[in-house]
Amino acid sequence: MDSLTTARQVFETEIEALHKIKDSLDESFIKIVDDIVLCKGKVIITGMGKPGHIGRKISATLSSLGTPSFFLHPAEALHGDLGMVGKDDMVIVISYSGESDEITRILPNIKLIGAKIIAISGNPDSTLVKHSDYAYIFPKFSEACTMNLAPTTSTTATLVFGDALAIAASQKYGFNENNYALYHPSGSLGKKLLLKVSDLMYKGDDNAVVKEDVTLIDAIMQMSSKVLSMVSVIDGEGKLLGILTDGDLRRLLSGKTDIYNLSVKEVITKNPSVAYADMLAVEALKNFQENTKIVMPVIDENGKAVGALRLQDIINAGIVI
Repeated sequence: MDSLTTARQVFETEIEALHKIKDSLDESFIKIVDDIVLCKGKVIITGMGKPGHIGRKISATLSSLGTPSFFLHPAEALHGDLGMVGKDDMVIVISYSGESDEITRILPNIKLIGAKIIAISGNPDSTLVKHSDYAYIFPKFSEACTMNLAPTTSTTATLVFGDALAIAASQKYGFNENNYALYHPSGSLGKKLLLKVSDLMYKGDDNAVVKEDVTLIDAIMQMSSKVLSMVSVIDGEGKLLGILTDGDLRRLLSGKTDIYNLSVKEVITKNPSVAYADMLAVEALKNFQENTKIVMPVIDENGKAVGALRLQDIINAGIVI
């Protein structure tokens, strides 16, 4: 048999199993979801070998979608890590055979601790199922391994089952994009929903600012000492009056203007496009694109100049529209 034929058979075997599981979902699935949502402690996932690898992923998915969870290695649990289990926790134990030695040995201690035990298994008569509070039993299916030995279909089935649990529970929580962003601050969605202009702007000594009564030369010197290609011009109260950019300066020089006898107030661009310090960076990005700017002054709710923001810094932060 050629490799492509083998590969297609693997897909067909595992897809067929997933269809069986989908059609077999019943009240036991609903009960697990409800217990996850009502759990006062943490949802602990454990499994040995390949199911353990899948269990780690299920635990990570639960956590990212609003369910506090961690993975407990059963062998480590036998040597002290059971101390991480509390009476308010629920322990989801994954074992297709339900007879893994490391799994069966930790069950009595979990019961003594008082945590709830939920079995995910393919063997309704197993030691695991008998010692669990209740179980979800997979329907019969074949492993995709040609010897029907290596965990293949069973691990795929468990992975999808775990995804279904995590997503169903998150919907019951009312988990939304803002919650997701809170748990994923470094992801693109997290940055869109959490990162503000104040997190990216140049401020303090890094911001180029001059008062309205200085000369144009003084303003040019201040602008050239920073990396912004712009200087903000403020009044005596710190409110933004306008800006001077390197583009403005080039236009002045091309018109042979006597820059040595001008005050900066005479040549500033008034009413420039601005960003607000408490504005989301993604909203500022829209301002940049709509106004075709590469740098903007940043003001607070009172109109005071508090910083400057460059388009490139938003892009470097990984924010896109």
